[in-house]
Amino acid sequence: MGRGRQKAKHTKIARELKSYSPSLNTSALERELGHPAEDQYVDKWADLYADEDEDELERA
Repeated sequence: MGRGRQKAKHTKIARELKSYSPSLNTSALERELGHPAEDQYVDKWADLYADEDEDELERA
């Protein structure tokens, strides 16, 4: 098999991919990109380390 057949196959696949447009589920996208509730995020390591602002005030 020569380079011509391989190139033709790649060209065919590239054309198919270029014209391919999958359906878009906008409601799922909105849910994924939406803002989570404030109470959901809890920093479990926050109590182990002092805040940087407090460290600077103690040094001054």
